[in-house]
Amino acid sequence: MSGLAVRAAAAVRSPEGRAPEDRPAALDYFRDLLTPFGEKPDEELLNRGAHVQHRDLVDLLVADEGVGRSRPELLVVTHALPDVVPFTAVAPHMTDRLGGRAANFAIAQQGLAAPFTALRIASAYHRAGRASEVVIAVLEQTTLPTPFPLVQDTPLIDSAAALVLGAGGEAGAGTDAEDGLRFVRAHSAASAAEALGADALGRDIGEDGTLLVLGPWVTGDVPESPAVHRVAPGSYCTSLWLELADHWQEWRENHRRIVLCDTDPRSGRSHVALFARGEG
Repeated sequence: MSGLAVRAAAAVRSPEGRAPEDRPAALDYFRDLLTPFGEKPDEELLNRGAHVQHRDLVDLLVADEGVGRSRPELLVVTHALPDVVPFTAVAPHMTDRLGGRAANFAIAQQGLAAPFTALRIASAYHRAGRASEVVIAVLEQTTLPTPFPLVQDTPLIDSAAALVLGAGGEAGAGTDAEDGLRFVRAHSAASAAEALGADALGRDIGEDGTLLVLGPWVTGDVPESPAVHRVAPGSYCTSLWLELADHWQEWRENHRRIVLCDTDPRSGRSHVALFARGEG
């Protein structure tokens, strides 16, 4: 069975905000959530936020033609920061917009590791014959009930990305399966240098045809690569996936392997995903 390859992708950055909804109910929820920890919601901070909900981000991703026409058997929503109004089950909502037949769930509380975990799960589902098409959504909204330095100090923007993954090459493009940008593996390590080492990656990062995509949180020395793309600051868990959504077709044409790497600023662990053209 061929591996999962990128068929379509979409990116959303800084969408228009909305007026706060369900404000009394949301404040009651946040009070109940925070009081046991000796905190209370910062109403001024909440009022200043854009109030872009995860549901809004999903609807914008689905509006993209490539994502919107997909009919996945598995759909995974990932995020590192919570929803501003946590009253919508977002994975079922997105599934409903994409045909309604996918097994669906969300991965959270893993920081920027969540999309990498989603890729490993998607690959396992596909190898088991349980999903020939998968959608992974990475969501990030920045309106929070308490100060969070990662959001305010960076600062972060509201953003989202989606990948449609399926067997073979790009859907509908007449692309041979060997030319598809396939997911090969994902792993983590204590540092970027270790995660990108030949022992962890299974190959030398300096091989010709490899593009190394470094997220904004990678610091310190990394192995040399003939081609490096640095992602600009402004996002936490969406950074690599926004760039992949924007450039995957160009990168597939110009490089044989795409290595995505970022380091979670909260845990210090580095995470890597390898995509390759024509490799299993």
